[in-house]
Amino acid sequence: MALLRPKEIREMSREERLEKLRELRAELARLRVQAHRGSLENPGRLREIRKAIARILTIEREEQLKASGAEK
Repeated sequence: MALLRPKEIREMSREERLEKLRELRAELARLRVQAHRGSLENPGRLREIRKAIARILTIEREEQLKASGAEK
């Protein structure tokens, strides 16, 4: 899986972002189990997934703030 760029995330619909977030969190949990067992092939993948999750959450928050700002 390639890196998720902020531009790509912003182009997704809210539902797509939430679905991607669920997928990434599931993969992160799976990789953490592998790391605990010592069978993790690419340790850098953990960091990559954590950053992708953070990017999605940041953009979700930006969208929330835009929506609440538009209401005022």
